[in-house]
Amino acid sequence: MSPRARRVPAGRAGRLRLRRSLATAIRGADLLERKLRLLLDREHTARQAAEDADRVWRQRLAEAESWLVRGVLLGGESALAEAAPAGRAGVDVQWGALMGVRHPAAVSWTDPVRSPGEQTPPNTALAHAETAYRAAARAAAELAAHQAAAELLAAEAVRTRQRVRALRRHWIPRLQDELAVAELALEEAEHEEAVRRRWAAGHGGT
Repeated sequence: MSPRARRVPAGRAGRLRLRRSLATAIRGADLLERKLRLLLDREHTARQAAEDADRVWRQRLAEAESWLVRGVLLGGESALAEAAPAGRAGVDVQWGALMGVRHPAAVSWTDPVRSPGEQTPPNTALAHAETAYRAAARAAAELAAHQAAAELLAAEAVRTRQRVRALRRHWIPRLQDELAVAELALEEAEHEEAVRRRWAAGHGGT
């Protein structure tokens, strides 16, 4: 009998405690497996979204670079400095939670604003390049958010799987063994008590 089993009260009280512990462990394993399925499903969704965002980002970046080359050929490299706005883009990440796991859920993007005093792109190609680079930056932000969400969910799924494995392979079988020992001991004790009572009854009658 294990050290933990020896700390369990003898008799019916010990058996009841073991039964409750076993039921709690089984219920906990069931809940963790449900959590694991939800985590894996959301992780799969996040990775699919990341793959889609990666394709969009690469496409937008290729378009932007193509327009940039055209713009530089038309206006020279000096045209780039004239076309660059002084403002900065704004990125805001909204966080969600699944089974206690916080992860990026959405990204909002604010384009940089060119002040009235700033020059606009000197040619149409650079104007298209500016628009395309903004779209590429938005896609990159969305890609990063989906990748981060997938990694956070995957890490929690690994921890949850380990906890389920510990319960299913170690803790629950141990409790089942201890319960079996306790029930056998209680059955033997009850049998011995019944024998003594029958003997006492027969001896008193004689």
